[in-house]
This record gives sequence, structure tokens and C-alpha cells, in this order.
Amino acid sequence: MYLKTLQLRQFRNYQNCLVHFNAPKTILVGDNAQGKSNLLEAVELLATLKSHRSVRDRELVWEEAAVGEIRANLERAYGSVDLSITLRNQGRRTVALNKESLRRQLDFLGILNAVQFSSLDLELVRGAPERRRHWLDAILTQLEPIYAYILQQYNQILRQRNALLKKIRRQEMEGTDELPYQDQIDQLALWDAQLATAGSRVTRRRGRMLQRLAPIARAWHTSISGATEVLDINYAPNVSIEQDDPEEVQKAFLDKIQQRRLPERHQGTTLVGPHRDEVEFTINQTPARSYGSQGQQRTLVLALKLAELKLIEEVVGEPPLLLLDDVL
Repeated sequence: MYLKTLQLRQFRNYQNCLVHFNAPKTILVGDNAQGKSNLLEAVELLATLKSHRSVRDRELVWEEAAVGEIRANLERAYGSVDLSITLRNQGRRTVALNKESLRRQLDFLGILNAVQFSSLDLELVRGAPERRRHWLDAILTQLEPIYAYILQQYNQILRQRNALLKKIRRQEMEGTDELPYQDQIDQLALWDAQLATAGSRVTRRRGRMLQRLAPIARAWHTSISGATEVLDINYAPNVSIEQDDPEEVQKAFLDKIQQRRLPERHQGTTLVGPHRDEVEFTINQTPARSYGSQGQQRTLVLALKLAELKLIEEVVGEPPLLLLDDVL
């Protein structure tokens, strides 16, 4: 795939900017704080509908405007595609494909594929587990856009279940009987079943994806390190998976929920599920997060990003865009 044009209107520090990409590789040169990273962020939004720098759309809209817009023309193997995202200070964003508004943002995903590598990606190794979960989810969303809906569904169930657990905990602390004990059991059983069903879908997809990604990353790491280091990637799901069978995984979820029932009631939060998964990186059998040097961590992340490129190309059938932001 080939990005031909990118237009930004009232996005970040750009009031109106149209860029034509006329070569296979483009290098952006300029002083600090001039908007180079903002251009790459716009492409990232077109690919994933998310920014690794902001969580609120109002942060993306130029400070004196109410609406911002990102437009792009993309050349793919099957033809030319026009993409656009309209961002608002207040209100919901909208997306359009070939100038037609889409009711579901899910239908926008998977059109433009991109892999971004920035200095912030070192947190993928040394940061909190949440950072590595987000990395898994971002790759899966590009490989299988329906995964965005599966993950959203799981998070909605998780919020509802947490709200019920907090209510039960508050009631026990205050000594009230607003929600009778049997009703607590019945409602929790309902959310347990939904959490196990949705959570198993997330866990199984993460596991399958890492099974494909890990050997590619290992090969790249061996090449970059001159065969002096061996990279191992281990998916450590909160609910262990012995076999990739939907019913078995759901049963494992329900069994662990029963085991953690009392701690969950005491803490008022869900302790079981893919929101507590981890990905472990080791170099020569040594945890990279704790003991890897900065050079080793950088090499590891580079191998992961190159593996992302290869995996997306294998699944999608075209090489994705590669976005490098201040990686030297």
C-alpha cells in the first residue's frame, strides 16, 4: 500500500496542510515542535483510530477551532481509497470511506495498515503490563478489525461487573441490604458467564497471534544481534490456556472466577480476565524488562516492529506503512 496524499485541517498545530508523497520513502526534517510527529500521528489515527499520545479528541483539534479533519488518499492493490476522520472538541468523531460516512467505525479499520516505531516504544519492554496488552490489541485490530468490537464488548462487560462488585463491597462495609444476598449471587453468575465468553475470545486471539509473531521476531533479533542473543516471547494469560478450545477456555475462566470470588468481593474489582494478561520478553533466558540494557531493549523493540511488518504483510497481502519517529 502507498500513501499518496495527507491533508490536515485544524489538526494539532496545522490549520491547513496538504502533503503529497511522491517517493517510496519520505524523510521529514525540521526543528523541534514544528509538527513532524503530528503528521505521523495523523497516519496512526487513520490506521487504528487511536493515538499513542492522546486519549481525547479535543487534544487533537487546533486550539482555536471546534472541528479538525484528517484526509488521505491511499493506493492499495485493489485500487485507490479516500479516507477521512472528523474530530470534534465536543461530540463524537465521524469517519468516511470514499466520501461516504460510515455508521460503524469498525468498518474503517483495516483499510490502512501501519507500524509505528518511536522512542516511546521502549516502554513496550520496560513499562507496565498494560503497555504490552495495548500493543497486542493494536496488532490484532489491524489483522482482524472485528477484534476491536470483541475487545470493546469485553471492556463493557468488565465495567458492569466491576460496578456490581463495588456495590456489593460498599453494601457489606455499610451493613445495608440494598441488594439481597441471593440477588448478588444471581447477578454475579450472569456477569461471570458473559465475562468468560468475551474474555476467552480475547485471550485465544492474543495467544494465536503471538504464536505467529514470536518466531518472526526471534529470527529478526538473531539477525540484528549477530546470533549472540536468543529472544523468547512468552504469553502469560491471566487464565491459563492448555488448548485452543472455546469451551475449555471458558471453563477455565469460570473455574478461576470461583477461586477468586472472595478476594474480588473484598477488593470490589474483577481479578480474572485478559485485562490482567502479561507478555514476557527474555534475552538469553534473562528477563529483558528488569535486566536488559537500553541497547538490548532497543534491539528487542526493533525486532518486534520488524516482525509486525512481516506478519501484517503475510495476513493482509501487502506491506504496511512504516512510520519511524525519532528512533535514533
